[in-house]
Amino acid sequence: MTDDLRQRLCALEDHLLTTLLAGRAAAAPLELSVVTGRTTADTIYGIDVITDEALLPWFETSWPATEAVEVVSEGLEQPVVIGKGEPQWTCIVDTIDGTRGLMYDKRSAWVLAAIAPAGGSLGSVVAAAMTEIPTTKQWASDRFSVVRGAGLAGIVAERVDVTERIPAPTPLAVRPSPAIELDHGFASFARFLPQAKPLLARFEERVFELLYGGPVASDLSIFDDQYLSTGGQFHELLVGHDRLLGDVRPLAFAELGLSGAPACHPYDCCCALLLSEAGCTIVDPWGAPLDVPLDTTTPVAWVGVANRALAERVLPAVHAAAAECFPRSAPRPQVP
Repeated sequence: MTDDLRQRLCALEDHLLTTLLAGRAAAAPLELSVVTGRTTADTIYGIDVITDEALLPWFETSWPATEAVEVVSEGLEQPVVIGKGEPQWTCIVDTIDGTRGLMYDKRSAWVLAAIAPAGGSLGSVVAAAMTEIPTTKQWASDRFSVVRGAGLAGIVAERVDVTERIPAPTPLAVRPSPAIELDHGFASFARFLPQAKPLLARFEERVFELLYGGPVASDLSIFDDQYLSTGGQFHELLVGHDRLLGDVRPLAFAELGLSGAPACHPYDCCCALLLSEAGCTIVDPWGAPLDVPLDTTTPVAWVGVANRALAERVLPAVHAAAAECFPRSAPRPQVP
């Protein structure tokens, strides 16, 4: 049953990818970056409308009516129940994660989807899938999907030629980095928007100071890659490109009193199950398991590390730097 849910998520993402590629080809480039509206979750651009409008019709025609599902997505003002009776499932979808990079044809975006028992949270997700939306010059789209408990060997990873839509995808390897140090590798924290950038940069610098014993050495080589997509960041960890990634913007915003500043939301990180099944560590900035409501408004702070040995090395520095830089958000000591 669980694998059937995984396959349904993949079918949904196939539909959204096909719809997006056709809609993008038919649109004038400037139409894709026009602001068309705002929801409580995010700004909606012209390119978002293409997939947002295709979401509910797919559920109405392709989801079993006997298994009512609550659909949660940033393009919907409220969750929508499809099917008969009380919902059995909650399915959270980000129809385009990485809109801003994709609409200017700079970098791939991702379709993200995860499903949990009705009313569940991120920690109860039983299946997840993420499908790449390539830029116009790319011929390939990669997809990763998994069910809870499958482990690294159970992750289904495949590549398809979007120019031909070859029905038999090419299998891909999922290989998170085995490195136990950050030097000469990619590691960074999200600071790709103006809000709180100096504080976020100071936090990241402090992590490296704590890890390497004082001021950052002139020859320390840790590379930065600001991929403006949480799904894209997860991909970089899954395939071994990056060793440490995180998004602690909600902590910085709280420290500075920036209410309403754009942040990661549950639909952005709904595929966290892929990281944990691959053997990566995915936690909140204080080391607790990442578990948030499956909604469109909760700000989410997360840290992802490529492997457990590296996590044991770097997470104490992350926790200490967060406590120093974001004292308002730090957990209070327990009173005996």
